[in-house]
Amino acid sequence: MKHSLAAAASDARSLAGSSDTYIFIEEIGRGRFGTIHRCYSPARDAFFACKVIDKSLLSDPTDRQCLTNEPTIMSFLPPHPHVIRVHESVDSPESLSLIIDLCLPISLHDMIVSEDRLPEPRVRRFMVQLLSAVAHCHAYGVVHRDIKLENLLLVRGGHRVREDGEGEDGDGYYSYDVSKVGEDFPAEEEFEDYGLKLGDFGSAEWLGEGGMAEGVVGTPHYVAPEVLRGHGYGEKVDVWSAGVVMYVMLAGFEPFRGESVEKVFEAVCRGNLRFPTSVFGGVSAEAKDLLRKMICRDASRRLTAEQALRHPWIANGGGAGQRVVN
Repeated sequence: MKHSLAAAASDARSLAGSSDTYIFIEEIGRGRFGTIHRCYSPARDAFFACKVIDKSLLSDPTDRQCLTNEPTIMSFLPPHPHVIRVHESVDSPESLSLIIDLCLPISLHDMIVSEDRLPEPRVRRFMVQLLSAVAHCHAYGVVHRDIKLENLLLVRGGHRVREDGEGEDGDGYYSYDVSKVGEDFPAEEEFEDYGLKLGDFGSAEWLGEGGMAEGVVGTPHYVAPEVLRGHGYGEKVDVWSAGVVMYVMLAGFEPFRGESVEKVFEAVCRGNLRFPTSVFGGVSAEAKDLLRKMICRDASRRLTAEQALRHPWIANGGGAGQRVVN
């Protein structure tokens, strides 16, 4: 891909203030508070994404807290193939720029919108990656608090992760085949080439050993009931949210719904998990058992991420050879 840099040179610009030089290639995303660009590091001979946050758009104190929270929390976490890594942050009075892993400009949410529901074996592959990322965060005392489809970004070559080198601190950084950035979804048989990375740690909190978090944080359809009760809660809120992600991948809709945010919260607190036969008729009993143990209203009985990884549905192949009935 080196030859493409020469063609883009007239539009490229370096990231001022960085300890490295990053050449901006193109804009690949835009959000409420800024833009995301694909950029290139000549020193590493690698491509990254640069999230540029415009501080003038952050009028809410909560948004400002999330701005500083992400790079701080990410500093606690060693590299993991399914967690987006912040390689560098560059702060200025006007903006904050985060150099992060380059992913496709699509999320797991986009895949569900495109496909409606995913076959059970593919759901298992994604859940192995997600639960591995969650277990990694929890092992270092970090609770994410906003796991949802939109925060699970896709990468090509997700099953062929390689560690491409070591930085000055001795930590390796992970790269994927990003040659397909911007292309449409591939044919069905190529879907297994996708991997996912957990991102957006703006709502995350470091709990340490045995610590508790407080505050209503997260997204209504994915938030765990103990978050809404106004008391302290632990890392298992992420397991609940990951279970909701699994449910949506299999069903195409959330397990707890309502006509308003208040109604959604009421449904979450009731925790009445249903498996409509018209949707789940072709889903294995093992998958539904794992969902019950992850989306469990009693947090003391809910599985940990490590326990979920050892569940028979994960360990024994997750409905391999089965197909979700349309």
